[in-house]
Amino acid sequence: MTDEMILANATLVLPGETVTGSLRVVDGTIAEIAQGARVPAGAVDCGGDMLAPGLVELHTDNLERHIQPRPKVDWPHAAAILAHDAELASTGITTVFDAMRVGSIPSGAGRYLRYARSLSRELWQLREAEALKISHFLHLRAEVCSETLVEELNEFTPGDRVGLVSLMDHTPGQRQFRDMAKLETYMKGRNAMDDDTFLQHVSHLRMLRDRNGDRHEAETVKAAARLGSVLASHDDTTPEQVALSAGHGIRLAEFPTTIEAAEACHAHGIKVIMGAPNLIRGRSHSGNVAAQDLAERGLLDILSSDYVPSALLFSAVRLGEIWGDLARGLATVTRTPAHAVGLHDRGEIAPGLRADLIRFRMREGVPALQSVWSRGQRVA
Repeated sequence: MTDEMILANATLVLPGETVTGSLRVVDGTIAEIAQGARVPAGAVDCGGDMLAPGLVELHTDNLERHIQPRPKVDWPHAAAILAHDAELASTGITTVFDAMRVGSIPSGAGRYLRYARSLSRELWQLREAEALKISHFLHLRAEVCSETLVEELNEFTPGDRVGLVSLMDHTPGQRQFRDMAKLETYMKGRNAMDDDTFLQHVSHLRMLRDRNGDRHEAETVKAAARLGSVLASHDDTTPEQVALSAGHGIRLAEFPTTIEAAEACHAHGIKVIMGAPNLIRGRSHSGNVAAQDLAERGLLDILSSDYVPSALLFSAVRLGEIWGDLARGLATVTRTPAHAVGLHDRGEIAPGLRADLIRFRMREGVPALQSVWSRGQRVA
């Protein structure tokens, strides 16, 4: 039987404009767009609410937060995955690249162990059982300052839906943690480190970077090519670091920390991703460049919810206000991220594309979601 739905009398957020109209969805695909406020018999009357593409999330730590809700607490993984999936659906995210760290440190102070391969298998088991509400891909965060990165990357194959691989370098004293005082506060607060343990941790990380860093970078670039994944950089700070990223073939830059780095990214044709919480709060929690400063300079291309899933839609609407163009703001969380990772079947409202859709209205300056559909099926 044909599964058909009409969403009428909506403010459609189309590429480049918003118009009053309706959508006809057939078997999970957008079949037709019509303009006007008419509500045909049997249609859902959206009452003028915004109807936009489902959100596309390229970088979120949310699954890790569900797996480990507190330090040293390992939550049952199936329950964590299902809760993560449902939470994202409830915020309007219909496609997610689940961030999982590869590259572990099983020795020394501040050690952390591998988990990505086993967790991704559990994720795909639930997907195959049709237990998930939204579309999932993997984002492997390759930590070059580690001991086991190459082994862990080699555990993944081109069939594992690894859509994104990012080069991460958290060596103390550079990139995200140029300010050692902020790193010390962060590590002591998160891991209950004393002074001696923190200094041992810093020394160990620097030793690992000196010993493994260059080799790990090279092997990560090879792994991304083998897996058919888009390659991203992370926390670029200087034009020199951006030039190195460009030399690796990187076309996405996650959270550049300075205006100079963001300018260099655009000069090299690299799209800039910034955190939605940064935009909403008006500043970076690490003391780096504010997302709004980049937006006002035309240097922000994509938003990521990072650690607050509900911030994604809110921040896109806020960008629309900053730019005076709601369609442009929403494109940073729909069409642009989808196309950046090679997904051309979603991210905009157009005939023939997936019916991943969100309906929302504004309440006191905040978007309030009313409904979410993934491939035409209501999931929130």
